[in-house]
Parts: sequence; C-alpha cells; structure tokens
Amino acid sequence: VQLQASGGGLVQSGGSLRLSCAASGSTVVIKTFGWYRQAPGNQRELVATISRYGTTLYADAVKGRFAISRDNAKNTVYLEMNSLKPDDTAVYYCNAESTWSIVYWGQGTQVTVSS
Repeated sequence: VQLQASGGGLVQSGGSLRLSCAASGSTVVIKTFGWYRQAPGNQRELVATISRYGTTLYADAVKGRFAISRDNAKNTVYLEMNSLKPDDTAVYYCNAESTWSIVYWGQGTQVTVSS
C-alpha cells in the first residue's frame, strides 16, 4: 500500500489548508486513517484519527480547528485545517492501519504558517 499526501504549503496565521492522502496499490481495507505531524526538534505527534465507520479522535491542540474525514470508496483521508497558527508548522504525515493491523506511512507534506 502506498500513501500519497498532498495539499501542504505556506499560509498566513488564521488561514486554512486542506490535506489529502490517498491509499493505493492494494485492495487492502483501511481500518483507521490518521494524521500525524513533526515539527523540527520535536517528536512526531498525533493530530487526528478516523475509523472506517467515522469515529474521530483529535489532539487537544487542534480540537475545534481541524476536521478529519474520509472517503472509503476512494481510500482517501482528508484533514481540513482552519484558524492555523504558527505552532501548527510541521511536516504532516498520513498513516493507515489495515484490518490486518499493518501500519503504513505516507511521505509527509510540509505545512508552514507564517505569523
């Protein structure tokens, strides 16, 4: 399974971005999609996850500002990011766990929020 993330970029504080990540290369069923991020000098941290049936989980730092969604038919996950802050600057990685509990990672997309 390959994960291809897109949608990152440079945005001003208070702006919005939408990330997408498409899973391809196999007929594997994705149980859970997730978004993680890693800022320079920091460990990779959870941003949000979504189950196949739509149950979501968010990090406290993004609650109320970010929204994760998925399209099961397209094996794609999205992350709508609003009210962005400079602290949101990081490389964002998508993650997928199959029903066989195998975890896949995408290559990451840079999000930079200027003040």
